Amino acid sequence: MNHFKIFLSSLLFITFLILSSCGGTKTKSAQTQPKIYTVMKLAPRKAEINADYPASILGIQNIEIRPKIDGYVENIYIDEGASVKRGQLLFRINAPQYEQNVTTAQANIKIAVADVNAAQMQVDKVRPIVEKDIVSPYELKAAQYTLESKQAALAQAKAALNNAKINLSYTTIYSPADGVIGVLPYKIGSLITSTTINPLTTVSNIESIYAYFSVNEKQNLDFFLAAKGNTMQEKLKTLPPVILVLANGSQLAAKGRIETASGLINAQTGAINLRATFKNPGGLVRSGSSAIVRIPTTIDTAILIPQKSTYQIQGKIFVYVVGASNKVKSQELVISANTGQFYVISRGLKAGQQIVVDGIASLREDLQIKPKVLNADSVYRNP
Repeated sequence: MNHFKIFLSSLLFITFLILSSCGGTKTKSAQTQPKIYTVMKLAPRKAEINADYPASILGIQNIEIRPKIDGYVENIYIDEGASVKRGQLLFRINAPQYEQNVTTAQANIKIAVADVNAAQMQVDKVRPIVEKDIVSPYELKAAQYTLESKQAALAQAKAALNNAKINLSYTTIYSPADGVIGVLPYKIGSLITSTTINPLTTVSNIESIYAYFSVNEKQNLDFFLAAKGNTMQEKLKTLPPVILVLANGSQLAAKGRIETASGLINAQTGAINLRATFKNPGGLVRSGSSAIVRIPTTIDTAILIPQKSTYQIQGKIFVYVVGASNKVKSQELVISANTGQFYVISRGLKAGQQIVVDGIASLREDLQIKPKVLNADSVYRNP
């Protein structure tokens, strides 16, 4: 009986050793098996690259309404943000002295007319007796000079009346253009003068708007060297339409065009100022707002890779390239553009190479993987 127990124990021990040996071999085999990683094969693609530039917005007209006379604000016929038409009444200024000036000038004209008539009568009186040699011709010349003097005084009085009427007309202020009213810093009863610092308001014509933005010298050269045409004006006409991105991230429905480029480079910033013009249906964008001018550029043979397939070390961007024996190698990249989800590569990769798309955090140099090649189109559709 004891011999049987010893034999059974030995048999169980040998069986345990065999099973342990098989399990260890299986575990070791599983550990050395390459892990599956999704990769993509690079091929040239057509890509649209957007370059964004901060811009400030102004209406095509921004007219400051300023008083030309001294007085008190009597009436305000508009409100802030209201749309107005050219010739619409905006303000009335209480300045009674200008009405008095008109009345005085009218009275002076009557006096001047009477003086002219009297001088004319004197000429008419002297002329016949001079012709009869009763009095010296000197008397007639004196009378004629007096008449000319009175006529000049009458012309001066009429000019004074015109000036008085012009000053009186300044008491009513009309809109010089169609547009939108800005801030109203002065209320009814406020004293204003012709030297008041702030304008009464601003009328902004925003049917079309100007977007002013700047590019550096290199960007300017790259931009215009690629454009067709011999002169700057010819190049501006051939530039593609640009997009205006508003503060909330939405885009203005109407695309615009770059129409002017500054002839000088700012010596302090090294920037060149450009101006793009956009239609502004409904007056959605107001003068003084901020936006982004987006300039699209099409590249016919671009190497595009997803941003998620890259990693950074000390500001440099790398990607894992699948090499011989499916071993990965890190490769430094030179990025020419950023589309938001993809990088456009100018140096570091070429068509036909394979890069690891997902799970790069667990990779290391010369690690052997089992590639699972993805359809490149699916990567670009679902980055």
